[in-house]
Amino acid sequence: MDKDKLKTAVLGLNHEGLLLLEAALQTELFQIQAVADKDSAVAETTGKKYDCAHYDDYRRLLTTTELDCLIVAAGLYSCHEQLRMAMKKKLHILKAAPAGRNFEEAAEYVNTAQQENVRFAIANAKRFGQSYNMFRDFLREAMDEQSGVLTSICNYGDCARPAWHSDPKLAGGGVLLRDCYEIIDQIVYNFWLPQQVYTANNSMAEDKKHRQYLTEDTAIVTMKFSDTLVGNMVVSRVFGPRQEFLRLCGKNRILTVTDNKVLISTTSSGRIIKRRLFNDNRLRWCREMVTNFALSILQPDKNELCNSAKDNLLNMAVIEAAYLSARTGMPEQPSRILEMALGSAGKKTASER
Repeated sequence: MDKDKLKTAVLGLNHEGLLLLEAALQTELFQIQAVADKDSAVAETTGKKYDCAHYDDYRRLLTTTELDCLIVAAGLYSCHEQLRMAMKKKLHILKAAPAGRNFEEAAEYVNTAQQENVRFAIANAKRFGQSYNMFRDFLREAMDEQSGVLTSICNYGDCARPAWHSDPKLAGGGVLLRDCYEIIDQIVYNFWLPQQVYTANNSMAEDKKHRQYLTEDTAIVTMKFSDTLVGNMVVSRVFGPRQEFLRLCGKNRILTVTDNKVLISTTSSGRIIKRRLFNDNRLRWCREMVTNFALSILQPDKNELCNSAKDNLLNMAVIEAAYLSARTGMPEQPSRILEMALGSAGKKTASER
C-alpha cells in the first residue's frame, strides 16, 4: 500500500467514469481499490481489467471498502444516498458534472461537504483545456474587450446518451443541464454571474402530449451581464453534427474558442489576425483535473482546488434561473436564487469575483 496514493473507488462505469478512471491511474496519485456499476457484467469486466474489487451495489462498496476518496460518474438518481453516506464517512468526492439535478440538491451536497470538512469537486474538464486557458488569458489582458456580445452555439445531435437523460425526475433537466453544463461553466468562470437570464426551451418530440414528460432538447438562453455585455446561447441535442463554440464580439476583436482552437479576428472586417490550434483531448484535461483534485487533498497548503462544488453553485444558479424563466416567461436573476437558498452565504458568493 502506497501512503502517497489516495485509495479510490469509481461509481458509474459509463464513458465519463472510465475516462476519469484512466486519467486517475495515469497520474499515479490514486490507488484504485474498487469499481461499481449497476450493470454487474460491466463492473466485473472493469474490475478484472484494473485488478480491483467490483460491485453492482454502491452501498456495499462503501461499507466494505477502505477509501480516501470517491470518483462518481453514476446518475444521481441511483446514488444520491450513497453520495451523502460517502461524505459522512469523510470521503473526498470528485463528481462528473452537473453538481446536482437541481440547485437545491447541489446546495445540499455543498453544505454537507462543508460540515464534514471534505473536498467536493465537479469535473469541469474544460477548465484545463489549453484553448480555454488561452481564451481566459486574453480576457485578463484585454479587459476593455469584455463588452459587446457573447454568443455560444451548441449542437449535440450526434452524441449517444442513456434513456434516463430524457426523464425529468431522473435527470433533473435536459440539454441545458446535461449537455451544456461545462460551456455554461466557461461563461460563468470568465464573465461571472449574469444579472438576468431569459429562456425559451422545448422538446422536439412529434407528439405534443409526450413532450410534457420529456426533458428539453432545444433551448435559447439570453443573458444580460451588464449594460455593455449581453450573451446568447442556442443549444440542441436533436440537430447535428456536433458543434460547440464560444464567441465574444468585443470593441476591436472577435474571439472564438472551441475545444482545440482559438481564433482572433477584427470586429470591422472579420479578418483573422491570430489562429492557434491545439493538439488537445479530454483525457489530458481529465488528467490535469484529477491531479489538481488529488494534490488539494495530499498537499492542501500548496494546492487550491480549482473546481470546487461551491464555485459550481454559480453555474447551478444560472441553470435554475434558465429553467424558472422558461416556466414563468419572464427574465430571472441567478443572484436571487443564490440568496434565497443560501442566505447571507449566498449573497457573499454572488458578489465575490
